[in-house]
Amino acid sequence: MCILESNLRPSTVLIQAIEITKRFGELCAVDQVSLTVNCGEIVGLVGADGAGKTTTLRLICGALKLDAGQIRIGGYDIQQQTEEARAQIGYLPQRFSLYEELTVMENIRFFAEARGVQREEWLPRCLDILKFVGLAAFTERLAGKLSGGMKQKLGLAAALVHSPKVLLLDEPTTGVDPVTRQDFWQLIIRLAAQEQTAILVSTPYMDEASRCHRIHFMREGKIFIEGTPANLKASLSGSILEVRGEPLPLLRQLALEEPGVLNAQRFGDRLHLRVIAGKSTEISAALQKRAKQAGGKITALHWVEAQLEDVFIALLEDERRGRSHSR
Repeated sequence: MCILESNLRPSTVLIQAIEITKRFGELCAVDQVSLTVNCGEIVGLVGADGAGKTTTLRLICGALKLDAGQIRIGGYDIQQQTEEARAQIGYLPQRFSLYEELTVMENIRFFAEARGVQREEWLPRCLDILKFVGLAAFTERLAGKLSGGMKQKLGLAAALVHSPKVLLLDEPTTGVDPVTRQDFWQLIIRLAAQEQTAILVSTPYMDEASRCHRIHFMREGKIFIEGTPANLKASLSGSILEVRGEPLPLLRQLALEEPGVLNAQRFGDRLHLRVIAGKSTEISAALQKRAKQAGGKITALHWVEAQLEDVFIALLEDERRGRSHSR
């Protein structure tokens, strides 16, 4: 059941940030950011290092003081009703912050009791959580002896020990292997679906962002676009031309020289070209001809569905062009 707002009307909104701002001297790390996260929803903060994602999460959990704006967690004002708001939150920071000299179970017990979970409740609760995250067989292992992925799962278990309705995850899978990343995201998806937890997660990985219900792209402390993955990708519908061939550096150079090609990015063994609508036929023909003349070879050239990487790159390119034209 979702938390009741202070006006006693039921609401699905568990995280509400309104024009929040944080400055560090002359640097505005978070600049009038607004967002909401509902019960059972996973919302992603996506952006490069220094975009303001971590600072935003720290403001929302109350670790940093706002310079302007308002944050409500489950209807509680984080500045005026700090303890009530924090009681709703589970927070997993970027870096492992548990006690490496304690066992898995000792860490969970410590955080359970620190969160006020009663003695008769913490043991069954801890065992349930460790089973949920896949650490039930490692209760006596020292936290310092866990792999990177297991440490992140232990961090998640500690964040969940008091049954929070809000979960804040700061790049939770950075540095772990692909299999562990997949397992971790399955846990996140289950929490949202089964427990109706409101989850706000920052990630540098576009494949993870595509798993979110909504995405907020951040740059220089601001959210410059938001939407569902499907809607964001649809905004580039019919404009992504995939090119396969060799050598790719040569093909990319030729593509960028072609009128009507807005950008060309490498995706593994292929290129994604963003082109102006209506120019597809002439661009395709011109690239085929010029590649052959330059000693290159195009083996495949066709339209593909845009990926979130294409969307993010297109947004940055459009923003740069806008800044150049305004000068």
